[in-house]
Amino acid sequence: MLNKLKANWLSNIRGDLLAGIVVALALIPEAIAFSIIAGVDPKVGLYASFCIAVVIAFVGGRPGMISAATGAMALLMVTLVREHGLEYLLAATLLTGLLQIIAGYLQLGSLMRFVSRSVVTGFVNALAILIFMAQLPELTNVTWHVYAMTGAGLGIIYLFPLIPVVGRILPSPLICIVVLTAFAMIYNIDIRTVGDMGQLPDTLPIFLWPDVPLNLETLMIILPYAVGLTVVGLLESMMTATIVDDLTDTTSDRNRECKGQGVANIGSGLLGGMAGCAMIGQSIINIKSGGRTRLSTLAAGVFLLLMVLVLDQWLVQIPMAALVAVMIMVAIGTFSWGSIKNLREHPLSTNIVMVVTVIVVVATHNLAFGVLAGVLLAALFFANKVGHYMLVTSEFDEASDTRTYNVVGQVFFSSSEKFTESFDFKEAVDNVVIDLTRAHFWDITAVGALDKAVIKFRREGAEVEIIGLNEASATIVDRFGVHDKPDAVDQLMGH
Repeated sequence: MLNKLKANWLSNIRGDLLAGIVVALALIPEAIAFSIIAGVDPKVGLYASFCIAVVIAFVGGRPGMISAATGAMALLMVTLVREHGLEYLLAATLLTGLLQIIAGYLQLGSLMRFVSRSVVTGFVNALAILIFMAQLPELTNVTWHVYAMTGAGLGIIYLFPLIPVVGRILPSPLICIVVLTAFAMIYNIDIRTVGDMGQLPDTLPIFLWPDVPLNLETLMIILPYAVGLTVVGLLESMMTATIVDDLTDTTSDRNRECKGQGVANIGSGLLGGMAGCAMIGQSIINIKSGGRTRLSTLAAGVFLLLMVLVLDQWLVQIPMAALVAVMIMVAIGTFSWGSIKNLREHPLSTNIVMVVTVIVVVATHNLAFGVLAGVLLAALFFANKVGHYMLVTSEFDEASDTRTYNVVGQVFFSSSEKFTESFDFKEAVDNVVIDLTRAHFWDITAVGALDKAVIKFRREGAEVEIIGLNEASATIVDRFGVHDKPDAVDQLMGH
């Protein structure tokens, strides 16, 4: 027990605390921006980020991953807030948390095994592009000071780690923010700051129960939004967990993460915050700044609240250029540059899945749509590929006037037509044996193809025998097959 506690909380104290400070600083403008996107007061996003980060540190399934208010979730809230107000958003947040807890108990986190590596790569690349694009408004129609500060920030981020000893102790993104803030204050440079994003809250969050009627009408209003938030939140969290797993060479408990996200969102809703999920950008900042355990996530949430309430007069003076430099570093570090080289080496189908995922995510700004498109495309390519591996050979025994067909491979909707076309129904033979010892039938389309073959042979006057069905195939054939039924022809024709 003590070893587990140390591993999860106390094995990397200095690195986690420093990383937590960096993440907290980067969370503040993003939480404000996401609140503006959703159409709510900045404190709604800030309270949500604080609550979700603190709660998920204890109940989440991926140490070192940062969860807070996110842009993907904020986009789904716009219509609900505009048409029904903040109270209905808080109610939808509570329902989202409940649905995510249910998803965890149903072990839906395990569905990530159906997401191929090409989809994950596309997701990562698309997110890197979106992170970079999100910085463009801060770099458009601005004075040269902003470009100079951003360039200086990137220089600090990439060059500071090269300094012996000190460069390995302090995270360069933190140094970037501190140095550029001090420089802007000393020389009174007139550039956009965190204070220009919106007013910071000056009180602790308090317990709130949404002031909405508890009836079916309210449920029907918030349910569609809650379902969308649940799906997007869990999908983004599971994808982020996969990426953090790769970065840290560790594993995560995805079903626990589903339940943890649910508990965190319920906590957020009860404290007046919006729904959130894992943040890939902030998680990468955390990892690259030295954060590894649950302490880094807890520190990010705690420092966020402390900074907002105690250090607000300093925070509002942080140049947005410093945070833009940090996010550009995240975008560069997030993008899978090796995937560009792999376009020439990987199969065409893999490249198409990756590129389509990127295009859909970037075009819609919806991570769920992109991942869904990638998964469906990957499934189609897989089905087509497996379908081509089915083979039917035959041999003829003159003594018994018997043609034996040997079927090898997987018979399902994709290969069923090829299965049927492999038989010569016009051959004049007395007996036909279909040997399925090395074949497997997966669905009713395959069973229908077998029925069709048997009935066609019988129409030509041949006796048909099926041998070698494995237990699983025999079960589905016995249940749905009609070739051995008295009215087989009529059933096959749908009469």
